Amino acid sequence: MEYYRPQIEDIARRLCQEMHLALYDIDEKMSGKGRIITVYLTKIGGVTLDDCAAFSRALSDELEEFDIIPERYFLEVSSPGIERPLKLKSHYVSAINEKVAVQWNDGEAKLSTMGTLTEVNPDSITLDDRGKIVQIDFKAITRAKTVYLAKPKGESEQ
Repeated sequence: MEYYRPQIEDIARRLCQEMHLALYDIDEKMSGKGRIITVYLTKIGGVTLDDCAAFSRALSDELEEFDIIPERYFLEVSSPGIERPLKLKSHYVSAINEKVAVQWNDGEAKLSTMGTLTEVNPDSITLDDRGKIVQIDFKAITRAKTVYLAKPKGESEQ
């Protein structure tokens, strides 16, 4: 299966710049119906449904105009969600001061923790897990995502 992510990413980055959005990630996979390309967008203050629709139309027009993907495909455009996967270093940087859950390997042991992401360094991240500082090498991380913890009813923001 040929992947078109690099070409899609080039177009998506340019469109994001024009539309004051940020490209978070692109996922490309095959299903029984055909290729599914999912583009995840972010922006300060959050991405709206109108942002996604406008971006989808613009990207779809360009993909059709340049005939980049010869076979049938489905294009989906979305925000990465309130609990979003952290794959790239830029994802971690955008999640500083947020709650994150991280799984990693430490030799033979599989470890996990949840805490506030406090630092992103060239080779590692630092979490504050209720006062315990945890430093994890990027190479050891197997999975990470932001975590949304709802406030109990009646508790207000300070």
